Amino acid sequence: MLTSIASTLSLTLLKACGVIFLILVARGLVWLIGMVVIAPMFDPLKKIQGPDGSPLQNHFREVMDPSVSPNTHEKWTFRFHGFGRHDFRLLSVDFCVMSHVLNSPIYEKPWQTRTLLTNLFGRGIFAMEGAEHKALRKLIAPAFSTQSIKAMTPIFFQKAEELRDKWESLASSPTLVEDAKFPPLPAPPYSPSPSFAEAVIDVAHWFSLATFDVIGLAGFDYHFHALQCESEEVYLAYRNMFRIADKGPKLRELVQLYFPMIEKIFPNEATRITGESQRVISEAGQQLIQNKKCAILAEKASASEIKEKDILSLLIKSNLSTDISGRLSDADLLSQLSTFLFAGSDSTSLTMSWCIHLLSLHPDVQGRLRSELNSISHCASNSSSMSGYSAPTHAEAIDGLPFLDAVVRETLRLCPPVHGTMRVATRDDNIPISSPIVLRNGTIIQSGETIHLRKGSYVHIPIEALNFSTDIWGEDARIFNPDRWYSLPHPARAPSHPGIANLMTFSFGPHACPGWKFSMLQTKIFLATLIPHFVFEPAADIQKFNAILTRPYVYDQFEFGTRLPVKIGRINL
Repeated sequence: MLTSIASTLSLTLLKACGVIFLILVARGLVWLIGMVVIAPMFDPLKKIQGPDGSPLQNHFREVMDPSVSPNTHEKWTFRFHGFGRHDFRLLSVDFCVMSHVLNSPIYEKPWQTRTLLTNLFGRGIFAMEGAEHKALRKLIAPAFSTQSIKAMTPIFFQKAEELRDKWESLASSPTLVEDAKFPPLPAPPYSPSPSFAEAVIDVAHWFSLATFDVIGLAGFDYHFHALQCESEEVYLAYRNMFRIADKGPKLRELVQLYFPMIEKIFPNEATRITGESQRVISEAGQQLIQNKKCAILAEKASASEIKEKDILSLLIKSNLSTDISGRLSDADLLSQLSTFLFAGSDSTSLTMSWCIHLLSLHPDVQGRLRSELNSISHCASNSSSMSGYSAPTHAEAIDGLPFLDAVVRETLRLCPPVHGTMRVATRDDNIPISSPIVLRNGTIIQSGETIHLRKGSYVHIPIEALNFSTDIWGEDARIFNPDRWYSLPHPARAPSHPGIANLMTFSFGPHACPGWKFSMLQTKIFLATLIPHFVFEPAADIQKFNAILTRPYVYDQFEFGTRLPVKIGRINL
């Protein structure tokens, strides 16, 4: 009797499971047919000009690979395929389109992008949207005010001079071999004659160490000493994590976005390395936060008395707030710390690295810049040891040098740390255009009219394309020419150009880079400290690859990761 009942129950349960499985399969098929067949038939972007493709073809390489994307952006105007022919995506270099998308609350970072960022840094500011993002931006704004950045300049000079001394030491032990663990470097585009080089150094590596130290001191009042100890634990944890992330998401990682349990059930080497790196960063972050909290509470009776303007003090002030609605949780505080350690160091170190690379390729520009830097007092000496010296005053003099400013801006234009970004429409929208476009059926949408975009459509913001556009910058848009900044073409000037500092590199709108002034002044101070002391020459053929940031690698040696070897020689002052 009991056996019969158990058998009946098992059969019923099996049938129920079968029915549920069939329902799930049916729903999956309906969803798939709707996405691949039906929805594209009614997608307004189908009418827009753009390349055709096979059912499973995508155009991500053409749009996102720096080795081919500049040519792609010149040919394609408005639409391309994402994950297959059914996936229509908007791509435009029309400032009217970009301004609308970047300023409208209708558009957000896709959940996939936010998940990837959260998996690396926790739920930091770059993974936030809406009111939450706005509140955090307001919270940290004082850390990046002009007054606050001026107060950081002694740290900028300290680490720049520390790096200069490191390079002096390397150059005094002459070797034109970068590192025995790497294969021979491929020939650079040109080799100057005569050559003044004494050593080959990986500037990307050294700038990465230096800027990590800077954000540690300037943002969190913490000495990482990465420049003095290249095996510093937290720095290495970030580097190990990014060696994995820089390889880009493969099929497994994309599937894990939708089925995160795969990572827990079947961890691989990448999962283990990332997990261990995050453990090190988390433990160090918790200790840093705890120490700072204890120091603050030992002096302050309440959070309202905290007047310091560094990033960590501002975050802790929110964390200790009695206002529950605006309080930052412990987990969010740790995520912001991890995010700013990355954002405050990597993007700036890349700008410095690309600048030295471009100067090595253009000795005439390098010479002009050196002459300008030598024209201001103290720039060529260890000025911090001189009586009556003021780091903010010295920084102000450096910041006011016109050719240095032009060189830095031109570097940021040609080598933006972020190749592009992406938004998704959270509801149907009509986007205004500033130039007429011809639809595939020959219909013309005039300037001032709109194109319709449906909910769920992706919009790619091609930062590189806007920085390379001949319509904006002229026919020499892809050429390193700092002199263009003395007389910008009309489309590159405000108000025609909406970007910060006349560039799209820092974006604009609610999600614009909050630390752009911090990054530019830090870059200028490092260059002003290093260039009077060294001459730079190309050491290898350098190419770009696009991961979370756009990084350099040695041609035909991609497997060795981010590297930018440059020949240096000392200048006798």
